[in-house]
Amino acid sequence: MRVMVMIKATKNSEAGVMPGEELLTAMGKFNEELVAAGVMLAGDGLHPSQKGKRVKFSGGKRTIIDGPFAETKELIAGYWIWQVKSMVEALEWMKRCPDPMPGEESDVELRPLFEMEDFGEELTPELREQEDRLRTELERQQGV
Repeated sequence: MRVMVMIKATKNSEAGVMPGEELLTAMGKFNEELVAAGVMLAGDGLHPSQKGKRVKFSGGKRTIIDGPFAETKELIAGYWIWQVKSMVEALEWMKRCPDPMPGEESDVELRPLFEMEDFGEELTPELREQEDRLRTELERQQGV
């Protein structure tokens, strides 16, 4: 199962406060453990929302909204994509994670990603073939 691990933004991350050497070192070590175990598929930190955009879809129209965005607790400061056997395993890894926002209260949300089989009969053989082609092409482009 693939899981997206979302590190929620805080007042400091939204203000652009960068992590110190100690946290970078601890996170680097944790990332090395994840990679060595074959768990980490991807991960990155995100710039504050003031550098972002939102696109609102409504009635066939698209409206572009410039950051920053008001509700810090709804924003994401970084993420990982993990490949794990279960949510229990993901939580075990999370228990080993360094505090991503030292000195502040913070949340990390873990959510399973949909897999093709989750879509049932709605994912026709043609759509499944298209998805397989796209994944193969992405892997080719990334040199995987």
